[in-house]
Amino acid sequence: MLELVYSSRQSPLPPRAPWAESSDRDLLMAVREGDEAALNELIGRKTKPLIQLCQRILGDLEEARDVVQVTFFKVWENRRKFDDRWSPNTWIYRIASNLAIDHLRSRRSREKSHEPVRLHLRQVADSRAHRDLSRLQQGEVAAIFRELSAGLSERQRMAFLLRELEGMSSLEVAKVLNCRESTVRNHLFNARKVLRRELLRRYPEYAGGFGLGSEGEEPQ
Repeated sequence: MLELVYSSRQSPLPPRAPWAESSDRDLLMAVREGDEAALNELIGRKTKPLIQLCQRILGDLEEARDVVQVTFFKVWENRRKFDDRWSPNTWIYRIASNLAIDHLRSRRSREKSHEPVRLHLRQVADSRAHRDLSRLQQGEVAAIFRELSAGLSERQRMAFLLRELEGMSSLEVAKVLNCRESTVRNHLFNARKVLRRELLRRYPEYAGGFGLGSEGEEPQ
């Protein structure tokens, strides 16, 4: 026992890894080995951006929080599947976006009518017809996008959200959606075309502010 005490004084145990200063890749590598402290740091870093993404997909903050919570359970359950050649952000975003899409599909069967939202938006448009888009409250912009994007396919919606609102590159979006980069460009082209058409039809006074490009733009 005395020897143990003496040894501990001479050779103190090294402090726990400073995860706050570690990269996302290092965190996931530690999570892969079962380090819960690394997982907690990852949760602290990624919760807010993931909630923003899922809220844009689902249009509901509480549902987004639930999906993000499940996302981290899935990260932990599937931690040994993470390959260090992958982008940590892309891997986590793929899990979250797939869960959000699954949740959206299950919800659509019991989804309530959007008519109250449409009525509110038209009242806003009528009373503030000449207001610049930059002065719209964020909630109104989000509500407009939710209404207009109802005509998009799930892949078109995800491609547009990840590329235009999350700021990912086309290559990163392709990895999240598990498709070719050329497919992402096609999704973006078709999404912008649908959104621009619907925006011009319903809210022409805001058409210049959404950055949707012109009708004739071709995917590159």
